[in-house]
Amino acid sequence: MRRRLALAALCIAVLTAGGTAVPAGLADTTPRPHLLVPHPCGRMPHKRPAIRHVIVMVLENKPITKIIGHAGFITALAHRCGLAGNYHHNARVSLPNYLAMTSGSTHGVHKNCPPKKCSIRGPSIFTQLARHGKKWRVYQESMPRRCARTSSGLYAARHNPAVYYRRIGDRQCRRHVVPLGSRRNGALRRALDHRSTPAYMFVTPNLCHDMHDCGLAAGDLWVSAWVRMIVKTRAYRAGHTALFLTFDEGSNRNGHIATVVVSPYTPVGKVSHKRHSHFSLMRTTANLLGIRRCLGKACSARGLSKAFRL
Repeated sequence: MRRRLALAALCIAVLTAGGTAVPAGLADTTPRPHLLVPHPCGRMPHKRPAIRHVIVMVLENKPITKIIGHAGFITALAHRCGLAGNYHHNARVSLPNYLAMTSGSTHGVHKNCPPKKCSIRGPSIFTQLARHGKKWRVYQESMPRRCARTSSGLYAARHNPAVYYRRIGDRQCRRHVVPLGSRRNGALRRALDHRSTPAYMFVTPNLCHDMHDCGLAAGDLWVSAWVRMIVKTRAYRAGHTALFLTFDEGSNRNGHIATVVVSPYTPVGKVSHKRHSHFSLMRTTANLLGIRRCLGKACSARGLSKAFRL
């Protein structure tokens, strides 16, 4: 009860900070029937966490004041799982934030630029996993072909961090960086129902569904459909998967973003008020997957595991 009250209080604070009147009882944030939220968290409150698979899903350019209390499904999911309520971006443009959450550094990048002009020499979560013999995949919606290094249509290469790291060669990239496919039989769906599910899965919607080019409702509906699919799969039901839903950045004036944590071990309605960032996500991912060597500023960042019982 205390956790639910804390989350409700945070919603009120967010709405008030955004200059929006607070609906009585947060009635307007209740999901519509087609956005009904599952109950994927709090199912194993007394068991020792055993996370073997991490899914990172990244949306675009929305501060927490535009999400919690406004995006019906994401708000309800935060109520039923966990919310990092003091989570901040690391840069004001997309690319360095994607680099931060996958390598613990922005590598001095301050703008969005194509892989040919802004390739990164250093290590990343991808190369660390390969060194430890663990599988990883990047799933990109609307990517025209495997390992596409140039933007096309609704696919933005700057939202695909794996294609920027030089240590990921063309052959490895074509094998591991694949189109997302459909919820019924696409690459991600097959991976989650297969016995050899990758340890790390990085998921990026296209420019419409990530809320970059289209409205809040389009992105919220997309998240609703994919999260409901994910929590029904063999990998999640086995109790070994954690999902982190975050945003690359907020706005130029507000770097405070929403990050929702979904796992069977996460207490329902858990809210953390400790300060976190994309460096925190990088550190948490490495720790959960058994990688002892931390990278860059992830070494000094506060992790998310303790707060959300991972």
